[in-house]
Amino acid sequence: MVNKIEKKPLEFFREWFADAENSEPGLAEAMTLATSDQTGMPSARMVLLKEATEKGFVFYTNLESQKGLELAENPKVALVFHWKSLKRQVRISGVVEPVSELEADAYFASRARGAQIGAWASHQSRPMKSQFDLEKNVAKFTAKFGVSKVSRPPNWSGFCVIPTVVEFWEERPFRLHRRTLYRMENGNWSVSHLFP
Repeated sequence: MVNKIEKKPLEFFREWFADAENSEPGLAEAMTLATSDQTGMPSARMVLLKEATEKGFVFYTNLESQKGLELAENPKVALVFHWKSLKRQVRISGVVEPVSELEADAYFASRARGAQIGAWASHQSRPMKSQFDLEKNVAKFTAKFGVSKVSRPPNWSGFCVIPTVVEFWEERPFRLHRRTLYRMENGNWSVSHLFP
């Protein structure tokens, strides 16, 4: 059997993610996304992982939201998965690339109709006078699309976080926690172990 530390980080991640899907009470796919603006001011929020591919970690958003604008200014990001039930976390640093139009269209088509309408109705991260503004927009786009297919808004798409550093942290008794660090160097992953 191959020792886990000899595997590529994506293989390692998929094993841990499968464990989390079985043990977390909800949203094993929730991850913190940290971005920063052109001045270096960081911001973080929870987003949902939609796919972990050989290339990286995919999520979707409104391109005109705070995170969308910050990603346009600075593509360097960090992700954190924290699975309390397993006492594990995964930290990822890397850069984002937009997903293709075909990928964005395919994922948007798979969303629930209410979520599709919501993508049109919300001017994400921008001020609104009251909750009624959002409800009015939902009614407007519900009427606009009727029973027809809801197309993907032009300002809604996805990003793939291409990792350059991935750290796996696992709690152990007596604070003898295990930390395994993968770093991309010259097209290959190097592996090291860190003191907890």
